[in-house]
Order: sequence, then structure tokens, then C-alpha cells
Amino acid sequence: MDSRLTTIMNFVPKGSRVADIGTDHGYLAIELIKKNIAKFVIASDKNSKPLAAAQKNIKEAGVENSVDLRLGDGLKALKAGEVDVICIAGMGGALMCDILNTSLEIVATVDKIILQPMNVSERVRQWAVDNHFYIEDEDLAEVDDIIYEIIYLSRTFNELQSTRKANSPLYNKFIKTKINKLQKVVDSMTKSETAKTSDKYTEIENQIIELKAKLNENTNRTDCM
Repeated sequence: MDSRLTTIMNFVPKGSRVADIGTDHGYLAIELIKKNIAKFVIASDKNSKPLAAAQKNIKEAGVENSVDLRLGDGLKALKAGEVDVICIAGMGGALMCDILNTSLEIVATVDKIILQPMNVSERVRQWAVDNHFYIEDEDLAEVDDIIYEIIYLSRTFNELQSTRKANSPLYNKFIKTKINKLQKVVDSMTKSETAKTSDKYTEIENQIIELKAKLNENTNRTDCM
């Protein structure tokens, strides 16, 4: 299992009943049971082919009695109250929000949600605010030179002094990557006078300024440690 899934797994409270949505090959579900973190996992996928692969892997790992495989789209494979924790990884942030919004009756019965959006993580954060979840913690993981964000949502408010993400050795690299991507967009927009005077151009420039401030703040903090 790669560091991305390991980081997700590290957020799951011990003894939880977990839903692994979009389980793919079932690796997260397998490790949650083998490491005695989850007492039960519902592993679902909307496609039969990855679910068949997950079934094979789960049987080979000897955890088939603790993992319930289900074919279904998003949270529609679940019933209210079956799980305490929802994990969704490897999808776009907008799709994650759609999955959660279409099954709010399921969301209403869980305490924790662990999300690893592939993009637009700000959509996930706004969803949390709109649906009365708090960001309890965050972290980063790197696989094949790609850095992923993992966001841990909770119904209970815990004031954070610092997240795992802010203390991660990947943090500066992550921020620099975001700055570089946004800078490429700005550079492209400067070729058009209309684009240069647009609200979008100003918004992206402000994002770059904010990210550079975060980078400087974190660099100064780590230099003092």
C-alpha cells in the first residue's frame, strides 16, 4: 500500500466501522482490518471490474469476513447508521461534493469523513463549512513525485494549533507546486488584455500572494526550530 493510502488509514479512529467509497482494488479496506484499526469495512465501487479485483485481493488477504463488498454509486450502497467513518480517495473534489450531497441522509449518521481530493480541494473545504463539519486535521503524502492532500473532517470542533500538513516535510514543496501552476495560468492570461483585466486574473494573483506568504511563514518557522 502506498503512502497516500497509509496516510488516509492513519486518520481512521481505532474500532471504527468504515465505508471505503470507490475502493478500487480494496487495499485500504484490507489494511484497515489487518492492522486492527477498523472492526468492519464496507468497500464499494460503482464498477464491477475493480470490485471483482477487490474481492480477489480481500479473499487472498483472509479478511473477507470483515469486509462487505458492494456494487453501488457513491454512498448509495450504504444504509444510514451502518458506518462511523466515510473514506473517499482518488476523485476530483467536485465529484466528492456531489457524492456527499446526493446522500446527505447517510452523511448525517457519520462522525468522521476522510477525503483525498485530486483537485479543487477548496470545494471540499467549503462543503465542510456548509454542512457543519470541522477540519480536524490535514496531511500530505507523496507518490511518484505527486503530492496529495488528505483532509480529515469531524463533527466535533477541536481547535488546532497546527496540522500534520503544516508540519509535513512536503509542505513547502506542495506550496511551491501550487504557486508554479497558478503562475503558468497568469502568464498565459497576460497575453490577452481582456484576460489581464478580468476578475479571474486578480483572483489568481491574490492566491499566489497568499501562497507565497504561507511559504515564507513556514520557512521562517522551520528555520527557528
